[in-house]
Amino acid sequence: MVAQPWKRPDLADQPDLKKLNDELHDLRLDAGLPSARTIRDRAGKDAQDYWIVNHQAVLDTFQKPDLPPWGRLEMIARVLAEFARCSDVEGEVDRFKSLWKQVIRETVAQASVHPPADATASAGDGHVNDATTPPEGLPKQDIGAQSGRAAEEPPAGTENSTNASQASMQFNYAHESLKGLIINAAQALWNDKDALRVFLGVVRRSEGFVRMADAAEEQRPANATFYGVKSREFEVDRSPARLELVTLHRHLDEYRLKRKWSFTEMEEQTGISSDAWIRWYTHHELPEREALVAFSHMASLRQEDHVLLLGLWEAAHDALEVQKRSTSLPSDISFDEAWSMRDPAAPRLWALAGVGGENLTAYGPDLGSGTAPAFVVAGPAKSGRSTALVNIACSLLASGAQLALATPKTSPLRELADRDSVVACFDQDDLGHDELEEALSVASAEEPVVVVMDDAEVLGDCDARRVLRNLLEHGFEEGTALVLAGDEDKLGPSYPWLGKAKRAHRGLLLSPQGRHAGDWIGIKTGDSIVSHPLTPGRGWLHLGDGKLMAVTVPR
Repeated sequence: MVAQPWKRPDLADQPDLKKLNDELHDLRLDAGLPSARTIRDRAGKDAQDYWIVNHQAVLDTFQKPDLPPWGRLEMIARVLAEFARCSDVEGEVDRFKSLWKQVIRETVAQASVHPPADATASAGDGHVNDATTPPEGLPKQDIGAQSGRAAEEPPAGTENSTNASQASMQFNYAHESLKGLIINAAQALWNDKDALRVFLGVVRRSEGFVRMADAAEEQRPANATFYGVKSREFEVDRSPARLELVTLHRHLDEYRLKRKWSFTEMEEQTGISSDAWIRWYTHHELPEREALVAFSHMASLRQEDHVLLLGLWEAAHDALEVQKRSTSLPSDISFDEAWSMRDPAAPRLWALAGVGGENLTAYGPDLGSGTAPAFVVAGPAKSGRSTALVNIACSLLASGAQLALATPKTSPLRELADRDSVVACFDQDDLGHDELEEALSVASAEEPVVVVMDDAEVLGDCDARRVLRNLLEHGFEEGTALVLAGDEDKLGPSYPWLGKAKRAHRGLLLSPQGRHAGDWIGIKTGDSIVSHPLTPGRGWLHLGDGKLMAVTVPR
């Protein structure tokens, strides 16, 4: 069947929603017009083997004149961006989030001035209940504290009272709608105490809702109506070990749900309080290792499943520890300070990459040993790549090595061109075969030459690519090595000599934007190292030993 564009809804009277819908259709076109089932399949299934988003929901998102829930839109936008091979998938998702939020703001603003006529009518009995209805048994004077509604009205006759009232209406509309949603959910979950406690655990993430959650846990709330406004009140910062934690929690849930255990039963069997289990569950926190061991014994897990749980725990724990060490590093350090922290017995081709570790020591690669004579500095623009290269170059010069500089774009490396041990400086957008070969001809095991290259992606297909490939294959014998820096999204594997640089399995990541950035330095990385926003001068160093170290790059 030939792929076809889908019919677009009539949204002429909703310009913001129309723009969002049009952009979504255009993204599907860029992705090759995948079918609804193809999008569904790519999104995958959850831990209970349900589709995360079914194909009818995908069609509704494109064809219905309604604003889709953000969770569904986010998933569809991400899938389409991946199909379209967007260079920045997360940026594309963020773009749709901005469009979605604009529609929400416009909807809330309009509804706050013109609320639905039947917004306060409770379905079924005709009674009037609003989002500030207190839980049964609570005194009416506590209504304001439970709902957050402004208790005082502007004094009659006050100037601009109408404008102030409208502003208050807009604020109260969104706020009270959220209160109504919480009250209704608590009322519906009243008979399932475990589910209620999990839900109220999420509510308590926001300090402004703690008292309301406490009241809803003590007495069953009355029904409340609400307008259905979306809220981000309960969003929490992404954990640096998000991937590891999600995987661990999913496995725990599979075992728990298969055996139909409540959190109360888990407390009785493991000796770990149900409140602790619920907190770990609702806040995506890392459980204590002892709790996992007790859970494993309770579930009578096979040895391989027991080992898997503990392995996931170790991975999450390591990711959190890595992040903790990163935040404890100095925010700024000079080259001279860092140079004084090096090992005085370091070999000639040792290069200063950064300062880190528990005792704050200078670290870097020995370009004269390893699996390949190379070191890669990868990161987005303005992450400090060139500064890191200058540090490496200066440390090599201080140790007596010779350098050949390659700067196809403006780079602070060019300021080193006049140094005595710099044998050449290539500042064109191409690197000639004969020129580089001549510069490296003076190299020997006793007098090595290191090529230091900025913006390496520009020179991926340069004339000197064969010389560079030979350097990466025979540099140890010939006394040559390569240090290159480039944008993690632009260093293409299509250039053979660049691919060979990855064989060194070492490098420095600066403010990585993707969880696969570690491929360039020979180590698997996850969400724990992703840096939003950019933090220039902060990096992750891998020296080929399988360990990722947080470092500060000297200025």
